[in-house]
Amino acid sequence: MLFPQQTYIERRARLRSLVGNGLIVLLGNNEAPMNYPANTYKFRQDSSFLYFYGQHRDGLCGVIDADNGQEWLLGDKIDIDDIIWYGSVDSVADMAAECGVQAHAPMAKLAELVAEALKAGRKVHYLPPYRYDHKIQLADLTGLHPYRLAPSQQLIDAVVALRSKKSAEEIAEIERACDIGYEMHTTAMRLCRPGVTEQYISGVIGGIAASRGAITSFQSITTMHGEVMHGYPSTAPLEAGRLFLCDAGAETNEHYCSDHTRTTPISGRYNQRQRDIYSIVSDCHDLALQVAKPGVKYLDVHLDVCRLMTDRLKDLGLMRGNTEEAVQAGAHALFLPHGLGHMMGMDVHDMEGLGQIHVGFNAETRPSTQFGLNALRMGRRLEEGFVVTDEPGIYFIPALIDLWRKQGTNAEFLNFDKIETFKDFGGVRIEDDVLITANGCRFLGEKRIPYHIDDVEAFVAENKE
Repeated sequence: MLFPQQTYIERRARLRSLVGNGLIVLLGNNEAPMNYPANTYKFRQDSSFLYFYGQHRDGLCGVIDADNGQEWLLGDKIDIDDIIWYGSVDSVADMAAECGVQAHAPMAKLAELVAEALKAGRKVHYLPPYRYDHKIQLADLTGLHPYRLAPSQQLIDAVVALRSKKSAEEIAEIERACDIGYEMHTTAMRLCRPGVTEQYISGVIGGIAASRGAITSFQSITTMHGEVMHGYPSTAPLEAGRLFLCDAGAETNEHYCSDHTRTTPISGRYNQRQRDIYSIVSDCHDLALQVAKPGVKYLDVHLDVCRLMTDRLKDLGLMRGNTEEAVQAGAHALFLPHGLGHMMGMDVHDMEGLGQIHVGFNAETRPSTQFGLNALRMGRRLEEGFVVTDEPGIYFIPALIDLWRKQGTNAEFLNFDKIETFKDFGGVRIEDDVLITANGCRFLGEKRIPYHIDDVEAFVAENKE
């Protein structure tokens, strides 16, 4: 376990208090086969189970009776065949004692506990299942069809409330992930030169994460096609004069994440057109750092960034008209079709499996249906202890430009003739992980990955491999 036993005891006690009644079932993950049963993906524990129990073994389940406080850790003993192939592991009894749970039993006990609760007319709380084995297991337990399962809103709300605000010990672990991310990104910047392939850089930075006992927190985006939001690496060699976008992060052994993006000139220096666009993104990134603080809606931070971006794109002749009207109409979304950022923690898109509407929004702040703004993952008021990403970008997506021009979408705010000349540009994104503090916010990670134009060019010049 990463944290002291008392941390997990207190987390479960607070969860029980927030849910209030009924039986809480927290399923840990099972092994997942990749292409045949014995060849599995690297095991990754469910984040919420890990948050409340701290145990990494597969095939476990936590049960909490919110009415009387009884707790169980459920799981089957390993057999001699498991020991021969994988070695001995702690017993379920030992793991229960380690995380402060008094009762333990084989997994068969789960069906008994759920059946008793349902027979008594009590609520059985479980989170939205995202793995099919869990859907089948919950269907067997509840008698509901796998597609008609009813996750508990009470439990979702309670888990979101607890996991949203990071403790000092969690922040320290996220900063460990950011430090690994620093090494990944500065290595990518060193390797960024003509002839090196996208896949090679992706493989090297993934190896850095693995060599630190970590994994990448998501599939690394390493591409010359920065206009593709999830531009995964190809065999293409980097080309002089273009931009290389690297969006990557690390996930520690305890599954706390980092997530950064840098856009590096492959030739070592930005040309004038690249400097013009990059400087807008850099200033938007820094504006978010200035205005993000407790009590401010991240939706409003996003819109502040959109206004600045629109003003600056007008200066370049790419947009026109009244800035406020353009932002309200969503005209800027031609260049920024995603939100400013998302929550981050044990999941790189923290708790997204619980439903983004419950994580990034609330009764006060609801998601939008407008193109671009509908991709904002985090809109609610910021609170001290939140960890969010700050990731503005500007992208020139040829197919989207063609579509909007053909349809006349926001034509009063967009200079399509000028935009046409940027269709070969690609895209720029700059992303950092930010902790909301008592009076504002701060970067996470001991070292800052260069991102201002002069700093990037100086770093590349001084660190050529």
